[in-house]
Amino acid sequence: MDEVVETLRKIEQNYKLFQQQQFTFIRALEHTREEAHDLIKPVSSIVQVQCYKDHHCYNSTDRRILNMFISICNDLRNLCQKLEKVHPGDSVTKGLVEKCKVLLNDSNDFTALRATYPHGVVNYLSLEEAKHRYGGVVSLIPIVIDTMREWITYSKRNVLYVVSHGPATCEKETPTVRHLASQTSISNKNAVQLQEKDFQKYLAANQRPQQKAPWRPPGKHPY
Repeated sequence: MDEVVETLRKIEQNYKLFQQQQFTFIRALEHTREEAHDLIKPVSSIVQVQCYKDHHCYNSTDRRILNMFISICNDLRNLCQKLEKVHPGDSVTKGLVEKCKVLLNDSNDFTALRATYPHGVVNYLSLEEAKHRYGGVVSLIPIVIDTMREWITYSKRNVLYVVSHGPATCEKETPTVRHLASQTSISNKNAVQLQEKDFQKYLAANQRPQQKAPWRPPGKHPY
């Protein structure tokens, strides 16, 4: 689990650097789409970005930022595989991993994706860009990262719950332990009873007889 958390932390750091260059990323997409004569349809898949970089990119800055996007997607895809190995999980964790795998599929259409608050990536786009061209591609990575965070939070809570409750054999006494405890209790009780009997015998043997007052005839007495 620690390895998963650390890997995601590094991916998030890379994504922050990428996010700071969103304007450069959009311009790179504009340049390569123009070279590909593909300005009408929106950017809808990872393989489309890969195609722009491999066949229509003639600028080192554009190539660098497009490659950064693809690299982060690949890192997230590799992390998905780690999630499955670390914790097979239940229906919740399996559903979260499956969601990430679908989103990161090379040919998955993410045109309709829109990252919402607290992410502001869509807000940085113009209305036309957000609606028709780049709203999905800028939303992909933050949505996948959020889903992975949710997986980690749920898995940690579930693992801590199992550990805190533990297996039944750890909390319940075995029959042998209970039998020994019962014998010890009975032995202690008998010892106390024997001590009380001995004390009573001691009192009976050593108690002085009560002295009676001398006999006096009936009548008034000065004292």
